[in-house]
Amino acid sequence: MNLITCRDLCISYNGYLAVDHVSFSLDAGDYLCVVGENGSGKSTLAKGLLRLVKPQSGSITFSGMKRTEIGYLPQQTVVQKDFPATVFEVVLSGCLNSRGLRPFYSKKEKKSAMAQLRLLNMEELCKKSYRDLSGGQQQRVLLARALCATKRLLLLDEPVTGLDPVITSELYSLVKQLNQEQNITVIMVSHDIASAVNYADKILHMDREARFFGSTQDYMTTELYHHMIGGCGHG
Repeated sequence: MNLITCRDLCISYNGYLAVDHVSFSLDAGDYLCVVGENGSGKSTLAKGLLRLVKPQSGSITFSGMKRTEIGYLPQQTVVQKDFPATVFEVVLSGCLNSRGLRPFYSKKEKKSAMAQLRLLNMEELCKKSYRDLSGGQQQRVLLARALCATKRLLLLDEPVTGLDPVITSELYSLVKQLNQEQNITVIMVSHDIASAVNYADKILHMDREARFFGSTQDYMTTELYHHMIGGCGHG
């Protein structure tokens, strides 16, 4: 079933046309990696999907879900890493969109937060301070938070930045597991081409416009792919 359709999407960011007539569509359960060099419009596209920036033209259509049902895992900032809250409080905050105008979280939402922590093997850390966790543990907590917001779509923007290779591999494997076992659609923005082709089943290669959109297997036969693995896509 079709979940997202972008048609001729144009988005300007800080006066610069960062996304130029991009079109693609995803079905439920797809795993898409958005790749490209720095400044190619990857993160701007993610912001457009989240309605953090308004499209200049074109359209983004969601079928059978609301934009508020997107679970978002952004790049971590220094401020986020030092956030003064418990692990449980951080995860529970993922229910904010569904809470509406209610002043308190419901029992159902609290159960959901604990269920996501259990799913990611983080239940025993629920009372610990978020700021005291390792980088890898913090990303697992933020992933649990994102899962509280959705059962349909995860959007991850460079989620492994600053993590060591072992933790990076664990996080990629965890996201793939959620995609396969929970049928959660994944959109991951990344400059890590090797991991993109290892985990994703579809690739969108951005250079303001969509230079390629299709299956990972087809992407690996293109000059774009061979150019990127030659070193230009890293860093």
